Amino acid sequence: MDNRNLDAIDLRILAELQADGRITNVELSRKAKITAPPCLRRMRALEKAGYIEGYHAVLNGKALGYAVTGFIFVGLASQKDADLKHFEERVRKWPEVRECHMLSGEVDFILKCVAQDLSAFQTFVTETVTAERNVASVKSSLVIHPSKIEPGVPIEVPA
Repeated sequence: MDNRNLDAIDLRILAELQADGRITNVELSRKAKITAPPCLRRMRALEKAGYIEGYHAVLNGKALGYAVTGFIFVGLASQKDADLKHFEERVRKWPEVRECHMLSGEVDFILKCVAQDLSAFQTFVTETVTAERNVASVKSSLVIHPSKIEPGVPIEVPA
């Protein structure tokens, strides 16, 4: 997508929606400095064009019993396309994995995972990830505390 087609109003709409996906159309139109009907049309057009991929709530993992967040760095024995796709398919089925990114360099994948406690995280690493076929190396790091969580992308709105 080419953001050169986006004007200041579109960028303001995107920035406001990214900050608060539950904002009402009336409030969004006020912040975008346009009336509600064209604001809704623009929002729908941004969705249709693929600039907006979805909406979701940010949940409190600790409150829901997931006290541990960790990253798992996975190296595969083979990086053949079929082996990479197989690993990605397996990862999609593991609910503990909240994000999976294929990387270039020393590590093939990084997995952001949640677990109820340290024991559950360790069990997941050793019995699920390490046991997966084609996995050659696994390293993990636990999150002590998050310093910044900023979903989305930076959007500069012209004044």
